[in-house]
Amino acid sequence: MNARVKNAPILAVALGDAGGIGPEVTLKAIAAELALDRAHYVIVGDGNLLNKLNEQFALQLPLASSRSADAHARVTWIDPVDPNSRAKQKNKNASDLVPGCPEHARAAVAWLKAGADLCLRGEADALVTAPVNKESIIRSGEADFVGQTELLSALARADRTAMMLLGHDDRGRWLRVALATIHVPLARVAASLTQPKVQLAIELAAQACRDLQLPNARVAVCGLNPHAGEGGKIGTEEITIVTPAVEGARRLGLNVTGPLAADTLFHYALRGDFDAVVAMYHDQGLAPLKMVAFDTGVNWTLGLPFIRTSPDHGTAYDIAGRGVANPSSMIAAVRLAKQLAASR
Repeated sequence: MNARVKNAPILAVALGDAGGIGPEVTLKAIAAELALDRAHYVIVGDGNLLNKLNEQFALQLPLASSRSADAHARVTWIDPVDPNSRAKQKNKNASDLVPGCPEHARAAVAWLKAGADLCLRGEADALVTAPVNKESIIRSGEADFVGQTELLSALARADRTAMMLLGHDDRGRWLRVALATIHVPLARVAASLTQPKVQLAIELAAQACRDLQLPNARVAVCGLNPHAGEGGKIGTEEITIVTPAVEGARRLGLNVTGPLAADTLFHYALRGDFDAVVAMYHDQGLAPLKMVAFDTGVNWTLGLPFIRTSPDHGTAYDIAGRGVANPSSMIAAVRLAKQLAASR
């Protein structure tokens, strides 16, 4: 592992699905950031693939194995997975396996777990995770896999977590959206909502604002139904679940408003009336976020005992390895991880 240098955070970066764009955007992001500060990067992934892409894209990153690097090396890699186990075909290199294959999926999960372990042992200050493919992971035998957020919460034994997505548009206007439910089928969202879940998302969103040094921590809460239920005429969840959660958060001294109609709330949040929004379900919050911040969006897991950020995009198998992947979201994820590490 890297020697700790004062004011120089160590970021673990889990490489994600090796058949996707994760390795490419990881290297491009580190190359863009390396000269800006003194941060150290420990990439958890396939060293052979990293060296190949580093050369292919002429990034000239000073990559070294953690086992052989000196204490001052700033970009190292470790791989807890035997590369030969990923390349079952004779004379086939692990980096040449078919995108979406089980070997890549299983390796991605192993790298994610190893990155989390570095943070839990105090050997890294934050974890940045490159994209994985849920379908490939489930197909590889991980039938219970729901998402990286859920897996990391389980590994950390953290039961008070939430997902926040944040990003800005080309005018520098921010949206920060925490979710009361995450990967739940739309047909089951209403049944999945509870007052404690909504209140937890509010509390974590307010804490996230403070972590970002937004002193007012103004949180607005969406209703579940159109027009926030219109006083119970088109849904009662606002009355029975959301409003009690908002009132509970106010009793804790939080600056929270709602429930408000989601179709107008995001307009007011984008113009700066609120610092964060709590959405009731995945697409209610992420559709407007990705509309205004598709290239700069970051996924931040709130409530973990360590910092975890991730780019807000998928594996993009169709463009992997071509050198055309946009690293903006990964750069934003790295920068947020460093910002949060510095504030801690």
